[in-house]
Amino acid sequence: MLGTVETRSVSPVFVGRTDELTVLTQALARATAGEPQALLIGGEAGVGKTRLVEELHEVACARDAVVVTGGCLEIGAEGLPFAPFSTALRSLRRQLPDELATAAEGQEDELARILPELGRSHRGALDEDGTARLFELTARLLERLAADRTILLVLEDLHWADASTRHLLTYLVRALRRGRLVVLGTYRADDLHRRHPLRPLLAELDRLRSVRRIELSRFNRAEVRRQLTGILAEEPDPALVDQIFERSDGNAFFVEELACSIGTGSRAGLSDSLRDLLLVRVEALPEDAQRVARIVAEGGTTVEYPLLLAVARLAEDDLIEALRAAVGANILLPSPDGDGYRFRHSLVREAVSDDLLPGERSRLNRRIAEVLEADPGLVRADERTTRLASHWYHAHDPAKALPVVLRASVEARERYAHAEQLRLLERAMELWDNAPADVRGTLRPPDDLDAYPACGGGSSHASPLRFLDLMAEATSAARVGGDHERALAISKKALRILDGQEEGKDPLRAAWFWIQRSLLVQSLTRGDGWRELATAQELVRGLQPSAVHAEVLTMVATWGALHRPGPDVLAGAERAVEYARLVGAEHTELNARLTHGWLTADAGDAEAGIAEMYAARARAVELDAVGILGRASVNLPSTLESSGRSEESVKVAEEGIAFTHQRGLADSEAWVRSNQAQSLFSLGRWSEADRVLAAAADVAQSQKARGLIAIHRAEISLARGDLDETRRQVELNRGFFGTHDFQPQHVIPPARLMMTLASRQGQLAAARAEFEQITTNGFPLGTHRYALPLLCTAAAIEADARGLPDADAGRAEVLATVRALGKRQPALVPVWQAYALLLEAELARAEGLPAPERWTRTVTAFEGVSRPYELAHARLRLAAALLDSGTDRTEAAEPLRAAHLTATALGARPLADEIELLAGRARIGLTGEPDTAPPADPVRALGLTPRERDVLRLVAAGHSNRGIAEELYISPKTASVHVSNILAKLSVSGRTEAAAFAHRLRLFQP
Repeated sequence: MLGTVETRSVSPVFVGRTDELTVLTQALARATAGEPQALLIGGEAGVGKTRLVEELHEVACARDAVVVTGGCLEIGAEGLPFAPFSTALRSLRRQLPDELATAAEGQEDELARILPELGRSHRGALDEDGTARLFELTARLLERLAADRTILLVLEDLHWADASTRHLLTYLVRALRRGRLVVLGTYRADDLHRRHPLRPLLAELDRLRSVRRIELSRFNRAEVRRQLTGILAEEPDPALVDQIFERSDGNAFFVEELACSIGTGSRAGLSDSLRDLLLVRVEALPEDAQRVARIVAEGGTTVEYPLLLAVARLAEDDLIEALRAAVGANILLPSPDGDGYRFRHSLVREAVSDDLLPGERSRLNRRIAEVLEADPGLVRADERTTRLASHWYHAHDPAKALPVVLRASVEARERYAHAEQLRLLERAMELWDNAPADVRGTLRPPDDLDAYPACGGGSSHASPLRFLDLMAEATSAARVGGDHERALAISKKALRILDGQEEGKDPLRAAWFWIQRSLLVQSLTRGDGWRELATAQELVRGLQPSAVHAEVLTMVATWGALHRPGPDVLAGAERAVEYARLVGAEHTELNARLTHGWLTADAGDAEAGIAEMYAARARAVELDAVGILGRASVNLPSTLESSGRSEESVKVAEEGIAFTHQRGLADSEAWVRSNQAQSLFSLGRWSEADRVLAAAADVAQSQKARGLIAIHRAEISLARGDLDETRRQVELNRGFFGTHDFQPQHVIPPARLMMTLASRQGQLAAARAEFEQITTNGFPLGTHRYALPLLCTAAAIEADARGLPDADAGRAEVLATVRALGKRQPALVPVWQAYALLLEAELARAEGLPAPERWTRTVTAFEGVSRPYELAHARLRLAAALLDSGTDRTEAAEPLRAAHLTATALGARPLADEIELLAGRARIGLTGEPDTAPPADPVRALGLTPRERDVLRLVAAGHSNRGIAEELYISPKTASVHVSNILAKLSVSGRTEAAAFAHRLRLFQP
């Protein structure tokens, strides 16, 4: 290897960029204080991005920061997954070996997908959560390493970044909230054509307040003069400055090239051709050095010295002399790790590569590929197959390229680099027809697609690979990698091929592709996926049991559990379990058992259903089936909550949080935390629920996870009386879930909250409209968990509205619907039996019947199910019913005081207000002391004057300001002033809401 050998073409003086360097150093300071930073530096090629980063590197090192750099590789469409992150983590491992080992402890095999030196990544079935898990674990690794030291992570040439690198960068920028870390990326702005894949990433990052983007402009004349002074070591002639400034247009790299060309006496440096300018010094090298430069240009961003020696076919002394000449001319540089060589500037590499003749290029790629095949140890193991695939492809040899491209796609899949896997599979499909039949005959179908009928487990006895099998792999890679449009397009084409093939029908493959289409249309919010699943189900009907058949039945059962739970769906889940066992598809069986247990519990046999879910989870632990365990972590607490076992749900959710967090399942963790928050709310532990939801929001990735968080926050806000926040969270929820997929669990709760919100704001018509819309098609059997609370809410709204102007019209229709739907809701466990009693009591109240005996039964039922908020509500209604039925007020005092104690402890302000007003009207003390007579008029407890009391009574009766004025012999203007004062004192938004408030709290007797 060579030492430092170069002529000076780079100015030793850092020119300009003062403001930009200040921004970067300030970011470094903020990171050192514990606030992670993300910055992007853009500019045209040669404008000085690398030099600016080098200056920051010096500043960071002077401040004892650890600096690591990784560059994106221009290797073609197939890419090297995570290349810059692999390089950067490798550097961290060299600089902080013990610290990195500690930070990665327990996750070495997962992180080995990015840094292979950490361990051996396990190969297994398709892991749909694998990419998200890997990203989360990488973010945590960097957070831990940056906890005690400042780290500057530089990612160069993002315009060449593979899709997996772009996705990981986006994740890191969003996820990193702690640690002394600066993530700095550079990119060529002039390379970003309209459809460049980096453009969407930049647009997304621009929306984040945590990201700062810096665009470097060209040098002005004064800066060019300073740069030339540094290069020439003397003040340049003004005419030379003018000439170079005009030719370079202020591009720092072009200034260097022009200055160097002029300094060596070459006039070609002043050519109008940029290509000539970039090649002039290369063409001045000795022939052997030019040959080496061409190998480095075509061999990749960096070419290892042993590979260079083998490909160049030069004696080692001659190779070293050639390298010495290229390095001395500042064309090539030793790579940072000292193992190989790269061009000093990528513009020169591109010019040399573009100058190759077509036959010369393919011959050079063939030579590199042959050398790599003969001695694979010449390059890093994690890069070997992908680089070999690229060289055989560019050598235009389909027979050699197709098998290695497919091997590279498998390696990409094992690293969770599904975007690169897809690109490689598409390249394989491109090569397919041109590859010889005998080569295709040696290939075998994929072994990583769950339930795909061609899977042969890699066995040599499996049938040969078919083009359809490639399409299946590509569909799966695109779907899991997030390119849903491409996946849908490939699956449609595959189904057209299946429909038109002459050798007969292939229902199993067709059913598999229809399953993929179901998942895709749901992901793309173009439907609920049922039509596609029904097609798959019809295709396998009557066939012998198979993995595809079991998968279809499981998918249908799970879809039914989410959309239309009932006896038929439960029976379908039983068949799914049976078929999966028959064909030995254990992962499918475990998924089916989770669905079956959930449906069994909802059907009333909670003990058996929950026991089955526990058993499925235990078996998944034995298999280390991460995806199934993630699902169990979400579904089991939810089922426990649905069965009224909220305390157990909180405990099981805690276990799920620990598991999903430890395995990097960030989005699943958000779901588990949301479910835990729901159980905490049920138990009256609202402050804990707040904290859990905040933690869920920190890790949520998907829109659905964020929507779930929003609906639970809305529930708490409504109970506390924050109506504005309730509306905001419900709107967020509906925005996240959309309207394409009617799942009861996602559409009924927001409808219920909006009904209550409208009622509290005096908008009875809006509440009824919401109710009518959500009940148009009724509720499927098995949705009682969501339906019963909504029906209770509808009945309560009608009861509260009694006496309101125009409230009578339409009430009978609403109550009839409530009764009809209520009769269809099973009440098979104590918690739903309590809700069924609550519904009966609210219906009686809506009809004007006190019915204290019904409220007594309701209170008793809720006393046994750990639902303090509902219990307090029922106790309030019991007290009101006792008072309305003429019972002595001392009998009403006990439930009223208990309700007030609970409401106050919970922070349920609206409920507490209603209790206090009823207590005031009934002259019941709430402290447990002997009752004392409050003011004769309980309305005065609201702070209203006698005149305002009269005005409120008329507002509640539906009078306008003019009507109030006529009734009270005052002017309309005075009436308006009184109304405004009343609205302010009651903290309501309008007359209608004030009227509803008065009627709900029964401030005025009919």
